Amino acid sequence: MRAFRRFTVRPVLPPALDALGELAANLRWSWHPATQDLFAEVDAVRWETTGHDPVRLLGEVGRERFDELAADEGFTGRLAALRADLQAYLTEDRWFQRTQVHGTDGGPGGGPRAIAYFSPEFGITAVLPQYSGGLGILAGDHLKAASDLGVPIVGVGLLYRHGYFTQSLDRDGWQQESYPVLDPDGLPVTLLREADGTPAQVTIAMPDGPDLVARVWVAQVGRVPLLALDTDVEANPESYREVTDRLYGGTSEHRLRQELLLGVGGVRALRAFSRITGHPAPEVFHTNEGHAGFLGLERIRELTVAEDGPHLDFDTALELGRASTVFTTHTPVPAGIDRFARSLVEQYFGVGGAVPGVPLDRVLALGAEDYVGGESGVFNMAVMGFRLAQRANGVSLLHGEVSRGMFNGLWPAFDEAEVPIGSITNGVHAPTWTAREIVELAVARGADPRSDDTDPFWAAVDTVPDTEMWAVKRVLRERLVHEARRRTRASWAQRGASPAELGWVDDVLDPDVLTIGFARRVPSYKRLTLMLRDPERLKRLLLHPERPVQLVIAGKSHPADDGGKRLIQQLVRFSDDPEVRHRIVFLPDYDIAMAQPLYPGCDVWLNNPLRPYEACGTSGMKAALNGGLNLSILDGWWDEWYDGGNGWAIPSADGVEDADRRDDLEAHALYDLIEHEVAPRFYDLDADGVPPRWIAMLRHTLKSLGPKVLATRMVRDYVRQLYTPAATTGRRLEGDHTGAAALAAWKRHVLAGWSGVAVEHVESDGVSDLVQVGDRLGVRAFVALGDLAPGDVTVQLVHGSPDDTDRLREAEVVPLTLAESYDGGRHRFEATVPLTRAGGFGYTVRVVPHHEMLATDAELGVVSLPAGG
Repeated sequence: MRAFRRFTVRPVLPPALDALGELAANLRWSWHPATQDLFAEVDAVRWETTGHDPVRLLGEVGRERFDELAADEGFTGRLAALRADLQAYLTEDRWFQRTQVHGTDGGPGGGPRAIAYFSPEFGITAVLPQYSGGLGILAGDHLKAASDLGVPIVGVGLLYRHGYFTQSLDRDGWQQESYPVLDPDGLPVTLLREADGTPAQVTIAMPDGPDLVARVWVAQVGRVPLLALDTDVEANPESYREVTDRLYGGTSEHRLRQELLLGVGGVRALRAFSRITGHPAPEVFHTNEGHAGFLGLERIRELTVAEDGPHLDFDTALELGRASTVFTTHTPVPAGIDRFARSLVEQYFGVGGAVPGVPLDRVLALGAEDYVGGESGVFNMAVMGFRLAQRANGVSLLHGEVSRGMFNGLWPAFDEAEVPIGSITNGVHAPTWTAREIVELAVARGADPRSDDTDPFWAAVDTVPDTEMWAVKRVLRERLVHEARRRTRASWAQRGASPAELGWVDDVLDPDVLTIGFARRVPSYKRLTLMLRDPERLKRLLLHPERPVQLVIAGKSHPADDGGKRLIQQLVRFSDDPEVRHRIVFLPDYDIAMAQPLYPGCDVWLNNPLRPYEACGTSGMKAALNGGLNLSILDGWWDEWYDGGNGWAIPSADGVEDADRRDDLEAHALYDLIEHEVAPRFYDLDADGVPPRWIAMLRHTLKSLGPKVLATRMVRDYVRQLYTPAATTGRRLEGDHTGAAALAAWKRHVLAGWSGVAVEHVESDGVSDLVQVGDRLGVRAFVALGDLAPGDVTVQLVHGSPDDTDRLREAEVVPLTLAESYDGGRHRFEATVPLTRAGGFGYTVRVVPHHEMLATDAELGVVSLPAGG
């Protein structure tokens, strides 16, 4: 019998233990070992059975135990110390305050007062299951690192009643999905309430129906509030209540409604949060992937037609919004981009729609694929994201390059390399993902885990004896073995096996065997089953009499992706074979709780995507922080930071068009690396039973990758390269809005007059028939500007090494200066360039728009070149 209604009764703590509620309410406990230890002290058994969930733990502990703890001076003393530690963490100046606000420590000051960070999912902790994979984990790490650095971010997302899904396997190894109901009252969130105690609400007009109503939950992630909107409220009809039912599910219209709520509703939730709490209004809006792109339309509505707004025209509002918006693309494949039918968008943004008063034709133009190869009948959320943000980035150097190619159509006049999409490589939150035993090795040698200076951690690496480091790795491997056995037994029981059939599970994996991990989502391009291309050879590696290998594998396939489910089934069927099942396991229901012992327990982290379809990939970063060596295709972050000594690069068969042939080639390269390089190094032991060559690679991995893979490095990059510049530009345009109006008018003027811009003639001097290094090339360009003034443009000399088609490689840009003006809007510009390198040299001249408020030369998408250039 199912419950008609459900709710959670929260405990009443004795006054002496009030601080337990405070510690449980702030998710900092999820990356703070001392706080976790305190909760374990409350009730060690329940701490384990509740899955390390403080809210559930406190709800299950009886009054008698609370009274015992309240009378325990040692416990209350530790509780008081942790409460004071949390308060200090929440209030003291950290990196952002020192460098971006006060301008001390060599920082510039002028950082944004607040930044809104929008994402459809956030992976903070396993007890708040609001994530499906890498995007959510990255978003969670972004918030946690921002908190550690003192960066004033506010997260904005949705609260899904069922989260993503819980994965299990049937007897035949086919993925099964279940969707447990999550009661917000049992989660580490609180309801945002008005001064009179009523729940704060946001509403969005819907076509042919009542308004969509959402309440706002707040999760406290250290110093960072995370707002999560939820439509499961009684005021909504059932179809509306289901908008936040689950992550990445439902029809296209269902997804559109979710993204409306995230973008439009998210901005309205931010306004309510600032009004109620006094939190500073965001100066910068960060859109992660296209899912939250509608936030830009709501900001335009606020600036143009809202009753309490400044009533600007659309173009001025667009400039204001763009200046303070950052857009991050996270996918290297077009299939990963949300695209809706244009007619569906018309339905939701027509008269009286979600952003009433914003012209429908302008809305549709923002998401139109009006470029070569685009489809006229679709609305592209990524395209809208780029058009509504002045600054955009990919999530690794390679992904930035791939993204510039994918979206070159938005800036067709520019070469791919100049498409205005930069890159900031992702990072991971070390306190969340690094085993405490690894951290303790450095702390014992003087590193301070409270400091945002991590240099002492890497300095400690060379001071740890080989024997001690190897002993810690064995402890971590053994912990993973026990966890894998527990999960394997539970999975087989769920698949229908009786206890009498499961005696073999006690011998699954071995803490002294080379352990390779592979865990991630299971789309086809990640190639879960590449290792199965030659099953017999894989068996020989697993069962090698002297150098055996064992594999720990996990991953979820999207519920609608039967192809991904078949890959899981193939892997499970192989791992079910009695001949190898003690050496290879597939662990169902991959989540944060599984990942935390998995990364530290693996010696090698395997990643074999189809290059270049991995935007970044961060699982290997987490392994590296725990002394794991990466064995990976050169894709995503690994393409950027592999140095030949911090792991192994699997050769990729780029250019081989036959997919099966490519997989065969790369699989055999993988087998060869494991057999001839990885395993021999692992098992090459000295007299102390330690592999010195392996430990040397481990040390080098920690020192070469450790500082780079940190989420704190990533967030600093965002602050310096994107957030602070966006805030600075936004402030300069906002004021009385005249700057934004002037910029919008200037853009209209330049675009209207661009047809009159031409490079009419180019002359050069200073070089003879025999050109040598040290010569100086003089260039004069005669340019017609029509109705534009010289100050509206920059005339540039672009030079580099020409390829066999005369395309310039490694191009450099030198501005020409105005030398003379003539009648009829004609001008002469000049520059002199020293020739500093031998080899081929080519150049051209171009004209691009110039304004101090533009972020890049390509922002307007227009350029003028010499005839034939």
